[in-house]
Amino acid sequence: MPSTKAATQDFVPIKDVKDNVVIHKNGQMSMVVLASSVNFALKSLDEQKAILIQFQQFLNTLDFTLQIYVQSRRLNIEPYLKFLGELEGNQNNDLMRIQLREYIEFIRTFTDDVDVMSKNFFVVVPYSPSKVNFTKGITNMLSPKQKPTAGQDASKINFEEHRLQLEQRLGVVSEGLARVGVRTITLQKDDLVELFYHLYNPGDSTGSAPIVE
Repeated sequence: MPSTKAATQDFVPIKDVKDNVVIHKNGQMSMVVLASSVNFALKSLDEQKAILIQFQQFLNTLDFTLQIYVQSRRLNIEPYLKFLGELEGNQNNDLMRIQLREYIEFIRTFTDDVDVMSKNFFVVVPYSPSKVNFTKGITNMLSPKQKPTAGQDASKINFEEHRLQLEQRLGVVSEGLARVGVRTITLQKDDLVELFYHLYNPGDSTGSAPIVE
């Protein structure tokens, strides 16, 4: 009897990542930006009102949907402890060596009792191209019996056109968030692969997201 086991890829809705664009199996395309945070509680009342008004105006200008994803992960403190251990071993001052050892023990004990979490904020910008043109292009590329034709070149042109439309949306989102005081960077292909890897493997705490400067 043929195996009925489903491959892991069958449960992942992503078909490909091309030119920093996530291509979903249903034909939808999306790009992802990593956003910085704003310490709203430390702002004055007037600043808080201004941020809320700017964010409201930003949302009102959008004619497409957005997805905001907050990723909480337990911070891996071991590399930092290893770094401190190396400093302790290279320290010639006995007093400093003792203080470093006590500090290492404090950090290790604290992190054993309390989960130190890191948070990353992502904004997903979607775009749904014409399903007819997109499906036709994918079919041409995947058909083993069909020789290269102008249709395949057209599918590449269609992808570039759709990518430009998506990048325009991304620009609107980045500019709108900048007015609120939120800085953004667009995730590159390797960053997207890492993001989705951790999304579907939540038990793996290694790796980190890029830093928004």
